[in-house]
Order: sequence, then C-alpha cells, then structure tokens
Amino acid sequence: MSVLQKLYFYSMKKLLLYIFLLGLPASLIAQKSSRYFFIRHAEKVLNVKNPDLTPKGKERAQEWADMFQHYKIDKVLSTDYKRTIQTAQPIATKNRVRVEKYNPRKFDVAKFLQATKGKNVVIVGHSNSTPTLVNSFLKKNKYQQIDEKIYGNLYILTIKDGDINDLLLTVK
Repeated sequence: MSVLQKLYFYSMKKLLLYIFLLGLPASLIAQKSSRYFFIRHAEKVLNVKNPDLTPKGKERAQEWADMFQHYKIDKVLSTDYKRTIQTAQPIATKNRVRVEKYNPRKFDVAKFLQATKGKNVVIVGHSNSTPTLVNSFLKKNKYQQIDEKIYGNLYILTIKDGDINDLLLTVK
C-alpha cells in the first residue's frame, strides 16, 4: 500500500469514527415511546360505600386485561378503593406486575413521567379523577368529568421526545 493509500485509508477510518461518535449521542438521547392508558373503574355495586364490582364490572375488568394483551404493561396503578383495585388486578396479573396504589390528589406528574420513561402504564381511576389526571399530563384542560353511566372510556397518551399525543376511545 502506498503512502497516499495509507493516508486515505487512515482519513476514512477517522471520518467514519467521527460520524459514529457524532451519531451516538443522538441515538442515546432518542427516547423510546412512553404510553399511558387511563381508564375508569368498571361497573360497581350502587349505593354502597367502597363498593365491589358487579358481575358485569368483573367481566369488563377482564376485557380490559385482554385488550392490553398486545402491550407489555410495565406498571398498573389504582386508587385505594375496591372497585379500582378489582378493575386493575386482572391487567396486573396478566402482565405479572403488582397493582400500585396512588392518590390522585397528590400525584406528581413530572416525577412520574421521569420514572416511567419508555414504559407502558395503566392508571385506573374514577369518573372525576381520570380526566383530571389526563389533563395534568397534557398541561391543558381538554377532558371533562366522565358521566356516571360511562365505564368504557380509554384515554391513551403517547409521549416521545417530549411530544404528547392523546386519544380518547370509547369501548362498549
């Protein structure tokens, strides 16, 4: 190999190394998507303090678990009420995680987002706390309280590289 060829080869290797090193930080910084699934507890027994789910509610809770089968759910959160825990449990069981309790009045969204970056999380709440929490994530008042007769709202927030996309689906 001539001196000129060696110099060219050395320069190309150096150039490729620079390109690799310049591209590396971008790939390390690029954030995997985080997904947050917000649902209201399933149908509950009426006129009872801290009620259980009805048979229809237990069926819906299982349907939620089946619905999330295509995602690896990393965390399942529930308020500390029977109906929310009973809604969350089939999802947690199917994904081999435990139900973690949270207080919607003391929820630190920024801290939670940092701790769950790149994760898929299901958060079970109530007709008033679920839309309020979704709005906290969005940093805007987009969603209103859920009508007491509606148990099938699914709010999906996808966060990637700081951009938040939201979607509301209604499941019958």
